[in-house]
Amino acid sequence: MLLCDAAQVADGKLYVLGGGWSITGPDATPSAIAIKVEVDWHEATQPHHWELFLVDADGQPVGLETPEGTQLIEVRGDFEVGQPEGIPAGSPVDLPLAINIGPVPLAPGGRYTWRLSIDGETDASWVLSFTTRPADIA
Repeated sequence: MLLCDAAQVADGKLYVLGGGWSITGPDATPSAIAIKVEVDWHEATQPHHWELFLVDADGQPVGLETPEGTQLIEVRGDFEVGQPEGIPAGSPVDLPLAINIGPVPLAPGGRYTWRLSIDGETDASWVLSFTTRPADIA
């Protein structure tokens, strides 16, 4: 997983612009998350569900106020990969994901973390943390 300014998937590869940052703001700017999932061979032909949640420094979900009420900042999707010809049986299968996110107004001087889960499971390494600059620093 990598925080970046923008990302896209083409021809099975991740293309990343402005990648590898961990400090942003204080103004809301677009961002993206580039993810490379290695799907185990025996799970390649099965459907999977992934979810990304933004949490604050206390581990609480981050939400935005909307006319309909508070909306949590989260992204979800499903995937299924095949077992490509030409790679040895038992090899993991790469799945690149590019999640582009519009400007999100976050509190200046805060610490935030994107947490990934796949099929309801998570791992300590499936997180991306970043800080927003204080309002008086630009």
